[in-house]
Amino acid sequence: MPFALTAIFSMLVVLGIMVLVHEFGHFAVAKFFRVRVEVFSIGFGTRLLGFRRGDTDYRLSLLPLGGYVKMAGENPGEERTGDPGEFASHPRWQRILIGLAGPVANFLLAFVLMTGYYMMHNEVEQYLYGPAIVDFVPQNSAAAHAGIQPGDRIVRFDKDVNPTWEKVRIRSALDANSTVPFTVERNVNGQAQQFSSDLYLLDPSKGQDFEIESLGLIPRYQNDPLKVHDIQPGFPAEKAGLKSGDLLQTINGQAVHSVPAVMAVLQQDSGQLVTVNVLRGGQQVTLQIKPIWADDGVGHMGYRLGFTAYLPPFRVEQLPFPAAVSRSVSFNLHNSGYILDVLHRLLTRRSNVQQLSGPIGIARDTGEAITMPGWQPIITLMALISLNLGIFNLLPVPILDGGMILLLLIEGTIRRDLNQQFKERIYQVAFVVLVLFAVFVMFNDVSKFSIFSKLKP
Repeated sequence: MPFALTAIFSMLVVLGIMVLVHEFGHFAVAKFFRVRVEVFSIGFGTRLLGFRRGDTDYRLSLLPLGGYVKMAGENPGEERTGDPGEFASHPRWQRILIGLAGPVANFLLAFVLMTGYYMMHNEVEQYLYGPAIVDFVPQNSAAAHAGIQPGDRIVRFDKDVNPTWEKVRIRSALDANSTVPFTVERNVNGQAQQFSSDLYLLDPSKGQDFEIESLGLIPRYQNDPLKVHDIQPGFPAEKAGLKSGDLLQTINGQAVHSVPAVMAVLQQDSGQLVTVNVLRGGQQVTLQIKPIWADDGVGHMGYRLGFTAYLPPFRVEQLPFPAAVSRSVSFNLHNSGYILDVLHRLLTRRSNVQQLSGPIGIARDTGEAITMPGWQPIITLMALISLNLGIFNLLPVPILDGGMILLLLIEGTIRRDLNQQFKERIYQVAFVVLVLFAVFVMFNDVSKFSIFSKLKP
């Protein structure tokens, strides 16, 4: 199947699941409080097919990019009859819970997806359980000051002998902000020699999510060269001629075997022009690429070339339920924080609005996730989309769930309903703003295609 069809089909399936879960959250809580639900629709616009059961018309509509639950007496312009089944006839706290139910359902979906993934098919990079071989050591890092060099194998780290990278990570977190002895094995003129010293484990994260990369210890993920999976339109890698399938061998003469190693080299050189050697179809190709300062996709700014790599070798393990729950909670909390941070930087103009993606961007991402090996890309993407949908709908914008909740809280504070005409005008303005926003995001998606990026200077 061509990539475009795969992308469209996968997007419709993924968004359909997200919307179904979101709207079912509203529907279930509304039914619980005996609010009459008139329509449960997946999609907007013309009704294509469906069935009626009780008071509710369950339908599939023409435009599949969304959905809605229509409750009796929900819209500000509707005339109230005093029917106890109407939305407006119920206490404000019940209406707030109905509004919260959709986003909460998306948060629960993300939690369930990641918990199930960790229990059934947790993909763990193999390097974590192999010899602790260093891939790259940035200049002026703690590891560099301690004398560690690229290619060194850590044979003792504090009390651990011949540790794996997993043990090094755990020991580093336990010994954070202290000095530990270590020994490395290094190939010198064809002979293995051992060198011992001390390493100061400075923890810049203040005890949260300690990462050994912050010490300058960049693990070697694999022995094979890093393989390019996808090139991002408009980024330096595309302009310099890097192609999907290229085997990235060295950057400025430094062999790299992982994305963190590439990122570390770029940060060390502070955005200067780098020489990239790749193997393409058995031929050596040398490229000159100047990185740009941009978001890495998870809220971290840094120098980037603009490509994604194939996943490193991994193995599958099944976590017990408590461990899977803990890992899922951590995943969702951290990624929710990244999403909120990106929103904050967009609002404060510290980040570019061109990062935003709409249906076309989602289609591209889901198409790529489906074609990548393993379950991790698509499950993780679905969880992230669900988190995004939940957080977006909680924004205090009328028409969205967050806007409705805000108005109800205001009415609860002043202990009276706001003027109906005033609320109608607010909803009309918000609708126009959201339509313009949707058009902008879709145009932004289209402008990222390579056919347009080539027109940029």
